[in-house]
Parts: sequence; C-alpha cells; structure tokens
Amino acid sequence: MSAEPRGFSRRRLIAGAGGGAVVGAAVGFAGGRAASPAQASASDALDLSTAYDFYTGDHQVGIATPPQRHLVFMSLDVVEGTTAEQLKVLFARWSAAMATMMKGDPVGSVEPSRANGVPQDTGEAYDLSPASLTLTLGLGPTLFDDRFGLAGKGPRLLEEIPRLPGDELQAELCGGDLALQACADDPQVAYHAIRGLTRIGRGLVTTRWTVLGFGRASAGKGQKTPRNLMGLKDGTRNIKTDEELDEFVWVTDPDEPAWMRGGSYLVTRKINMDIEVWDGTTVETQHATIGRDKGEGAPLSGEKEFDTPDFKAVRHGEPVIDPTSHVALAASENNGGAKILRRGYNFTDGLNSLGQLDAGLFFIAFQKDPETFVDLQRKLGRVDLLNEYIAHVGSAIFAVPRAPRSGHFLAQELFG
Repeated sequence: MSAEPRGFSRRRLIAGAGGGAVVGAAVGFAGGRAASPAQASASDALDLSTAYDFYTGDHQVGIATPPQRHLVFMSLDVVEGTTAEQLKVLFARWSAAMATMMKGDPVGSVEPSRANGVPQDTGEAYDLSPASLTLTLGLGPTLFDDRFGLAGKGPRLLEEIPRLPGDELQAELCGGDLALQACADDPQVAYHAIRGLTRIGRGLVTTRWTVLGFGRASAGKGQKTPRNLMGLKDGTRNIKTDEELDEFVWVTDPDEPAWMRGGSYLVTRKINMDIEVWDGTTVETQHATIGRDKGEGAPLSGEKEFDTPDFKAVRHGEPVIDPTSHVALAASENNGGAKILRRGYNFTDGLNSLGQLDAGLFFIAFQKDPETFVDLQRKLGRVDLLNEYIAHVGSAIFAVPRAPRSGHFLAQELFG
C-alpha cells in the first residue's frame, strides 16, 4: 500500500443519533475551513469525509471548530539535552505531518516496497476517512525555561495555574512542556494521529500524561447540546459566535509575541466524578445542584433550554436558582461578563482502587486571558454545590500559537 488519493467510495458517510439524514451544508466558522464541507446540525449527523485545512494562517483548528465525537489529548516533556534547533525541526516535521493527516493521508509509506523497510506510517488509519480530524499544538510554561534558549520569548500571560480551592491534584496528571490535541469523529483516526506525531518525536519528547475522551461534552456552533456523564446538558451557554470568539478567545494584545497573536490560552482540568454518589441522589437535588432541570436542560427559572436564567427569581421566599448552584456561579452575568470557550470531553479509566467507576469530565477551555478561568474556578472551588460530587485531579496550561501559512510551521517565529 502507498499514499494515494482517496475516492468517495473509500469514505464512510454515516448518520449519528439524529437518524439517517446526511447533512451536507457548508461550514462557516473561524479557525479552519472544511475542504469537504459538511456541518453538524441539531440532528448531529456526521459526514466522515469532512477534512479541515491546517495552514489557515490564522487560528489553529480544534479551538472554534465544532467539537468532534472523540479526543486524544497528550501532554509531553522535551527530553533533556534536546537543542533549540532540534525543537525547531520537530515543530516543522509535526506541522507537515499534521497537515497531511488532516487530509486523511498517511505520513509516508504504509507498506514499503522493500521487505526490510520500516513503514513510515503505522497504518491503522489507512483507508479511513479524514473524519474531521483537527490537530492542535500547545506550548507549556516550562518550555520557556533556560533549556532551549527560549527564556524571555514566552507569551506574556503564560504562567502555571495556581493551586485553587478544592484542588486534589495529582502531579502525574499535571503540566507538560508541550500538548497535542487530536479531535475526530472516528476514534481510530484521532489515535493514529497522536501515535504518528509521538513517533516522529521519538528521542526528543516523552509522554507525560494522556486522556482518551469520548462523547463531546460541550456544544459548538450549530450543534445539539451534548450531555456529560452526569446526564446533564453541558455547554448550553457556550461561546458560539465570531464576535464572542474575538472578544474572549483570540489573543490580540500587541504586547504578545507575533506568533501568539491569533492564538489562545488552553487550560485543561481532569475532573473525576463520584458517579455512584451522584446516581444515588434525587433528581430534585441534581436540579438544585446544577440550577437546571435534567430532561430539557432549562434553567429552573424557565421552561426551555435556551431561556435566559433569572437569578433574581424567588419562589416561596427562596431563590429559584440557588446562588451556589453551578449555573449561578459560572454565569457571565455574575462574573462581570466574563466568558470562556469550553471544549470538554467525557472520559473513563475503568475502575479506581476502590472498585468504583473512574470517570468524569476532561475540561478544556480556551480564553485570551487565563486569569478569566482562574477567577471563575476560585469562585466555583469554594462554594459550588457540585463540589460534593467532583474532584479536580489534573491541571495544565498551554499557549496555543496561531496557525501557520502554507510553507511555514507552527511557532516558527519563536526560533527567529
């Protein structure tokens, strides 16, 4: 087998939970262009032939891109002794491989012509469709220490997330020099992409931690609101318009490095859920904890999912929405208008040492100023009713450079 153009017959076109209809409308959003246009709709139908451009010259894909069904997220450390020149070459090779795999193509021969040849591509995604694959690179604060001559070249706001109220962080689930995020509507396509990139980086980077996510838990533009493992709709009030992205997500500060302008700051939190405890609570308690009902997803002060919550509504002398409910504490109205772009995924790691379900939410947020997340989580970590059922065990922050133009690579200016 060798790399060759793929015909439509090789692409799978399937419909998701919404039924048998196939959606083929054009995608229009900041952060990438669909080469084979398709758009998820309220029916959540999927077109696995959809492919995104890597060389947008603007925002990296995988941020504002409508969230796909599956995630592989990997944090990596750069091996001691690696030089800045080697790091530069790695970024160039990764960029080329990302662009290739996002087209649905292998990064080299899957089956070499010589029997003693080693395949350049591992092959598990060969003959599969692009499946809306997006690949996103992040740079951690530790990359800008004195190991690679990059000290003083980091983004202005890139600092480790401070310890926050209620944190139960585990060191092995935190931090990292680099991050790779692969999102796709086929889990094998996403896995293959991360496997291929780590293979290219062998000898230069090592895996620090990884998360396999399924069932997107945040809504994007034009998408039906998904549910997290608590059975709740998640992301009803997520950022969805270009105007909001410009205001809250994309870095535009002229004091930031040029390679960062058009990028964003990525914050991850691995949040374990006490699922067995949650499953034993009454639905009334679940409603009060979140501030929304479970079936419709409507705020307790309203009837429909997208009704604006009325945090001043009172019934029988008591607030209809508890001021310490998750919705009340996180609402932009109660945080000076602040918003973040959420892109979370559900995860499961089997059973924990107590024989209970080891599962929860891999929270991902993009914002132009990480302090927005820190301020929100300080508030939530102190008094959120949801804290009784969750624990933050992992945390990391990364700077996400803007996307390169064709002929360039990610964060190229960093090495100038």
